[in-house]
Amino acid sequence: MEAAKEIITKLDLQMAERPLGNPYFRDPDVKSFQFQKKTFFPVRPISSGRQLAFVDGGNLELLGAPNFSVQLNRIYSCIWKNNARRIVLKVPQIEFFSAIYSSMIEDEIVFNTIIVPTAEEFSRFLPDSSDLVVRYSERSIDNGAGRVDTSRVASMARNFAEWRFAEKLAASLEPDDVLVLDGSLQTQFQNEWKYFRNLEDATKKNGVILTSLSKTSTLFTDTGLSLLGAISQFATNQDVKGEWYHPIFESQKHHVFGVIVKLKSVSEWVFRLDFQLDQFKQLDEDKVNEILSLFCANSSDPTFPGYPYGSIDADLFSRVSKDEIDYYRALISSQISALDKQGRFVPHIRASDAHNLLNTIAGF
Repeated sequence: MEAAKEIITKLDLQMAERPLGNPYFRDPDVKSFQFQKKTFFPVRPISSGRQLAFVDGGNLELLGAPNFSVQLNRIYSCIWKNNARRIVLKVPQIEFFSAIYSSMIEDEIVFNTIIVPTAEEFSRFLPDSSDLVVRYSERSIDNGAGRVDTSRVASMARNFAEWRFAEKLAASLEPDDVLVLDGSLQTQFQNEWKYFRNLEDATKKNGVILTSLSKTSTLFTDTGLSLLGAISQFATNQDVKGEWYHPIFESQKHHVFGVIVKLKSVSEWVFRLDFQLDQFKQLDEDKVNEILSLFCANSSDPTFPGYPYGSIDADLFSRVSKDEIDYYRALISSQISALDKQGRFVPHIRASDAHNLLNTIAGF
């Protein structure tokens, strides 16, 4: 108890001694905007006939070893109009298996990915396996210790599929509708830019506004505080009321304009919302308010006030739950047995599954 009290007391001193600072980005191409009371823009309610279309994805490992991983991936979308969910999509959800495996090419370990849809009709939504080749030295999947983070390699297939699925969805939306992805519009993996550009072109062609909303953010201020925490505290200090948005950055390199939004006055949460840069700059104040009014109206669910229910819905139906994993894991394992390939896979699985066995023994 005394040790817990001491650690929190010491941490509190460090948090209190720092000024809030301003947005910090390592990328020199990103132009950041300082916190100012005059640049907190209120969101005025404006009625709108625009639709909000949400896209999210999830993946979990079914079988894994240091040299391979079999994943189940799921992408889901939903459309909302006048704050009501619409059932208008022929293919609202897709699923596919992905298998990441390592090989040695030119004296370097390389990770490749095999993709198999669970239904043939899903094929057109999936990325090309040739775009998912990653070298061990690739910085985008480095875990910070100079080694590949295989979970990041595994997430690439799902991530690229989200871009492609959203591209196909954009073609079915009406002009002025708003497409909302999960996370950031900034790309990070090799070849990911191609998928973003295809989506960008599709939304521009159909007049659809491209955005993304981040559930979490690891951005910082130039004093080392969390960006979202700092701007929320700044707004409180400056007595900024109601729903609002504040510009945070723009990036010509990534084609993104980023804002922080508070979507419900009673909520303690603020979020990062990205817009495609060219589209945002073409919006006048009324149109920005109209779009953000849609987000605010969709953020009234009592289970999570201040967060769009469309995003909650997309997250719930795209999530691969641990309850489902037992079924799919058994399905994959049964095929290893049916093909009499235990000798090929089991020795490698044993190289990394001791932790899972200990969890089973401990009852987790």
